[in-house]
Amino acid sequence: MHSAPSAANGGEARCFEDFQVGERWISEPTVITEEEIIAFARANDPQPMHMDPEAARAGPFGTLIASGWQIAALSMRVFLQAGGYGKTPMVGMGLDELRWTKPVKAGDTLVVEREVIETVRSKSRPGMGMIRTRVTVRNQDGDAVMSLVSLGRVPARAQA
Repeated sequence: MHSAPSAANGGEARCFEDFQVGERWISEPTVITEEEIIAFARANDPQPMHMDPEAARAGPFGTLIASGWQIAALSMRVFLQAGGYGKTPMVGMGLDELRWTKPVKAGDTLVVEREVIETVRSKSRPGMGMIRTRVTVRNQDGDAVMSLVSLGRVPARAQA
């Protein structure tokens, strides 16, 4: 289900006023491989449960698991690869409510859901607006493995 406007798929830039609360986007399924888990861990989160399959078997999850940071990065990558917000210059302002709720294992198939949950025009910079988005990553069983709320700033049209 890709229900965001066509500009979200790489078209023209969208202004603050073009974003609607409730607008949703769902990614194509993405399979995460053992090789990707290990490569990310070596570069960014070098813990044995993320990069050493043998040590991971003796750990709390009984198998190699992806770093939560890898899943956060993946959620952004698949969105942008699919066209993201098109040519809109979205500036990330921060994350809230980041939760890793289930481990992600090699071979898991992940789907990323994004929903616009709030739009607020900046009072101090009326040429800008803030877009708050809920991001949920689900595995092949439909279980949430990660969730967060992102805040981004986008240009707004001139006010009358």
